[in-house]
Amino acid sequence: MSQFERLTIDDIARLAEVSRTTASMVLNGNAERYRISAATVERVLQVARDHHFTPSQSARALRSRRSNTIGLVIPDLTNSAHAALAQAMEWQCRERYRYQLVIVTSDEDPVRETEGIAHLVAQQVDGVVVVPCTADAPRYDKWVKRLPIVFADRRVATSAIPYVITDAAETVAALVGETIEQGAREVVYFGGQPELSPSRDRLAGYRLALERHGMAEQSDWVFQRDYQRESGYALMKAWFEAHGRYPEALFAGSITLLEGLLEFVNEAHQLAQAPERVMTFDDHQLLDCLPLRIDAIVQDSGLLAEHSLRCVFSLLEGVGAPESIQVPAQIHYRQRRGQPART
Repeated sequence: MSQFERLTIDDIARLAEVSRTTASMVLNGNAERYRISAATVERVLQVARDHHFTPSQSARALRSRRSNTIGLVIPDLTNSAHAALAQAMEWQCRERYRYQLVIVTSDEDPVRETEGIAHLVAQQVDGVVVVPCTADAPRYDKWVKRLPIVFADRRVATSAIPYVITDAAETVAALVGETIEQGAREVVYFGGQPELSPSRDRLAGYRLALERHGMAEQSDWVFQRDYQRESGYALMKAWFEAHGRYPEALFAGSITLLEGLLEFVNEAHQLAQAPERVMTFDDHQLLDCLPLRIDAIVQDSGLLAEHSLRCVFSLLEGVGAPESIQVPAQIHYRQRRGQPART
């Protein structure tokens, strides 16, 4: 038996010396409607305050068919981009909608992701926002008849589920293109899982920059594994060992890949040797503290969260199928534009 006491509305009614119906009306905000006296209302509320009691959310959900909760499924809370999205969404749920956000993580594992969505559905959340970890549309499409579901940060090409993503291709093309314009003749790309939409979009932007500047992609320029820090380390180590030097310019497809490649550069050369120019997708304030000047593409987590929630509530209210949205990104320049990366 649990050592914890679970107070019920019957307990509150007994302590306040009122009927269960009266206690329920007071605690659910219906006292005025049923003309319950102010003295009785205060007595019930005081007992509830004294015992830190709140009405059962499950019971409210059964009555109203709403739980006032939204689920968020993200791959990894240690990833700063995902953490920023979760933070922005939690604030907007609470402050704008008076909803609570429930977060589960998938660890980029489709099985665990499906279990997480199933858990949220079982908890009767009113809608789910998912950062999908697979391109397998049927894994997600089976939920659309149960509750509103929206993709954020990533999309699934063969699914009709609406999505809110960053307009990555043009921003990557602009940043890599500027590097080429400043004289770079070798630009290496490290990316994540090729089946994921951010990987495809970021690589498309990189290749668009090469095409626009008449530069042919070389066989040892593009490498993709996943978005784990360990992969950034392994890719940088392998490239350095194969060439005996660092590439002239390097674009990392995520902040986690950047962390890994910088770990190798620091371990091998204490950052004294490095690519002449380093660029990354996603930003972090710690990059301001490095001796390397790293330009970063900044996603707008606030807008991603805002539009994702707007899609969820549009579906929830039945006002029509929301359109998918691409949110613009910005570039945080640390390297002075128009100047060589290092001298």
